[in-house]
Amino acid sequence: MRNKRLLTGIVGVAATLLSSLAVAEDSFVAEAKRHTALVSKPNPPWDGPTSGPSAQRNKSIIYVSDDQRNGGASGVGQGAAEAAKVIGWNFRLIDGQGTAAGRTAALQQALDLKPDGIILGTVDAVGQADMVKKIAAKGIKVVGWHALGKSGPDRDLSIFTNIATEPKDVGKAAAMYAVADSDGKAGVIIFADPAYAISIVKSNVMAEIIRNCAGCTLLIVDETHLKDTSATMPQLTAALLRQYGKKWTYSLGINDLYYDAMPPTFIAAAIPGNGYPKNISAGDGSESAFNRIRKNSYQVGTVAEPLRLHGWQTIDELNRAFAGQKDSGYSTPVHLVTPANIKFDGGKRNEYDPDNGYRDRYKKIWGVK
Repeated sequence: MRNKRLLTGIVGVAATLLSSLAVAEDSFVAEAKRHTALVSKPNPPWDGPTSGPSAQRNKSIIYVSDDQRNGGASGVGQGAAEAAKVIGWNFRLIDGQGTAAGRTAALQQALDLKPDGIILGTVDAVGQADMVKKIAAKGIKVVGWHALGKSGPDRDLSIFTNIATEPKDVGKAAAMYAVADSDGKAGVIIFADPAYAISIVKSNVMAEIIRNCAGCTLLIVDETHLKDTSATMPQLTAALLRQYGKKWTYSLGINDLYYDAMPPTFIAAAIPGNGYPKNISAGDGSESAFNRIRKNSYQVGTVAEPLRLHGWQTIDELNRAFAGQKDSGYSTPVHLVTPANIKFDGGKRNEYDPDNGYRDRYKKIWGVK
């Protein structure tokens, strides 16, 4: 009788533990769904700076792009060129073409041209620390876009500020979407590039969230370099399908580039565009990504950054630097693009361009028309 009561007690405790785990799992999934709804709201209002120095005159700017094939670097460059024209500055773009040697050569060329300011468009500032310090030592103001693993100034590298939607928030938005969409049952492969500090931040956050989802499985964190995606991803995708099969239900990439070369392999494997695995990107919102999401074809989401807005912000931050003022401290809120909201905020033009009047806001600050 005693053993029966003991067994009954053990069963009761086990049932209570299982019930608690189920409640915790349901709570995590519910939070993921709440977070996804929050970050995918359309038409976010302007929450950036409303004051600052008037336009500084007769400035020359060079935008050094890590790789113009990267939709993020390209889009920010377009925004910066547009804003430079409005504020009345000379603007030039130099392409590092996606290689370490190319980045160094582009930075040296920019330095030799003796501009007033240089924008680092996804050029990793830590990897190019010597060149960045050399540029700053010449009195040239440096602003980064995705040049560091965090937003804000970097005194050690003399970077006035680095512009980015907070990388941890971007990674969280992408991973929570996978948890929410799968009802907490995602089998995930993460694609990251260890060459970039911001990529490491995003992938670490995504991995942590998937590990904290009791019903989810982190299959592998793949470290394929962005510059190699077009050549590597078809064969890699086929290999991962053979290895993980139906266990692989979601992909989380730190950039849309990983998904550009995947579709032919999926098609060869008879996987439909709206089937599994579902691809989600933690940046940056390329034109091809928008097309895939709109068609629900081999991508269901991207944490798109407001690339043109960020381009305008690079010019505003340089203007503050030239005027001897502090950086604005502004970091744009995270925004997840899905099939449900893609028709808003520039989505029809295959970009995330918030309908919040940011151009007029900056013009007002600078005192220009």
